[in-house]
Amino acid sequence: MFVVKKSKGEVSSISTKEIDLKQIKPLGSELAHKILHLLAKNPSYPMDLAKQLKVNEQKVYYHIRNLERSRLIEVIKTETVQGAVANFYALVEPSFVVRFQDFETTTKMGVIEEQPKKFLDPFIENGKLNSLIIVGSPDPHGPEKARSRDGYYGIDLGLFLGTFLNYIPSLNVKLDTETREEDLKQNLILIGGPVVNTITGKINSKLPIKFDKDNNWNIVSSISKKTYHSDEMGVIVKMKNPFNSKKSILLVAGKRYSGTRAVMIAFLKHFKEIFAGNKYNNKILAKVVEGIDLDSDGQVDEIEILE
Repeated sequence: MFVVKKSKGEVSSISTKEIDLKQIKPLGSELAHKILHLLAKNPSYPMDLAKQLKVNEQKVYYHIRNLERSRLIEVIKTETVQGAVANFYALVEPSFVVRFQDFETTTKMGVIEEQPKKFLDPFIENGKLNSLIIVGSPDPHGPEKARSRDGYYGIDLGLFLGTFLNYIPSLNVKLDTETREEDLKQNLILIGGPVVNTITGKINSKLPIKFDKDNNWNIVSSISKKTYHSDEMGVIVKMKNPFNSKKSILLVAGKRYSGTRAVMIAFLKHFKEIFAGNKYNNKILAKVVEGIDLDSDGQVDEIEILE
């Protein structure tokens, strides 16, 4: 949900969460307000908040517990601070609203149809990008010292996802070489196979359709028991994040550069076909795509979904 403000010819917006009257109770304290303002700027832990506010740490813990219980803040990471494990908190949304009247029908903007919405959840929620996009570095890296060319398709995917967005809260793209452990616990969109994207390499063994390192990185499906050899092959997989079971991963990857191109064409031209799940088990959201060079110019320009 978003609150939109119009002022002096400019339109600005902020993501917000609707709360009920029970959730308002923890907001009745001035100290709780100060804690929320600090957390809106940067995630922090109770001891640090107490130091910034120059109050007793137990008072901060009291309000933190109430705010968390009311689902206004949440733990986003844990770190060891001065020999002890500290929970870092952040606001669930940058603002909250209480509604006393029903919504009225208005012109639809940024509304996603049900099937695309189901597939894009939780990567896009309420018109906001809620995931980190990770692309392979263009510099030599990883066990094979590979250079990624797949990152260019991140632009195409970003433009595609942008058609479903009405709010982008921050920068959402990182190279695999600059991705840190805490980043991996978010919702992730991975672009590129395990050779060029080391994060894909970390989850490859857990994929329902994976890349076989010992056999020229052929694509192997545990669903159909088939193996795919062509360089123009690619996969689309949506699954639980193995680094954090509460989050999800969307993998968009090819055996080679041309395979990733094929997968991007699937998103841009055949998105509706991706919703159905795998041909051999529609409960598993995993696809194998083959690129086709229809006009014989050496570039993949169409695709076929094989499973």
